[in-house]
Amino acid sequence: MTRDKNLHGKNEELKNNEANVKETVEEAVEETVKKDTVVNEESDDNSEKVDQLKAKFDEKSKQCEEYINMFQRVAAEFDNYKKRTAKEKVGIYDSALTDVVKAFLPVIDNIERAVEALDKGADSKTLAEGINLIYKQFKEVLGKLEVTEIEGVGSAFDPNKHNAVMHVEDDSFGENIIVEELQKGYKCKDKVIRYSMVKVAN
Repeated sequence: MTRDKNLHGKNEELKNNEANVKETVEEAVEETVKKDTVVNEESDDNSEKVDQLKAKFDEKSKQCEEYINMFQRVAAEFDNYKKRTAKEKVGIYDSALTDVVKAFLPVIDNIERAVEALDKGADSKTLAEGINLIYKQFKEVLGKLEVTEIEGVGSAFDPNKHNAVMHVEDDSFGENIIVEELQKGYKCKDKVIRYSMVKVAN
């Protein structure tokens, strides 16, 4: 009887141990499955992130290529613009120079006539009249080109227009007043072409 009880007890203990082992195995399997699931999910997440990053990289690479192409086009256009403007600048200068020369050709013609008249023995009065006419014609051409004389005797000395080569003590003139013009100065509009050489009163 006692032996049967002992056997029964051991049998129950074995059953309990078997149940415990089974439960432990099931828990281990379940945990492993969970871990595999998490790993797979993480792997899927990482794969998705990699795909997203690759897509962004491809997009940025395309943008970079577009920017490079755009920069190259702009650089080429700017280079062409510089060449074109340089050529136009030379053309404008040549055209302006031609216009100036054309304006003075009639003056040269009259100077040649005066020289011919001198060779033919023209009298001094006729030559003087001819030279005076040429001088007036020359001044008219300068006026058309907007070239004017810089104010001289009686005006205040201006270092932006005049070059004082001499100074004189003269109470009949105000201080810093030009008393004599040794060489005329000229300006085109507001730009000085040649400074006047003057004598200034102190």
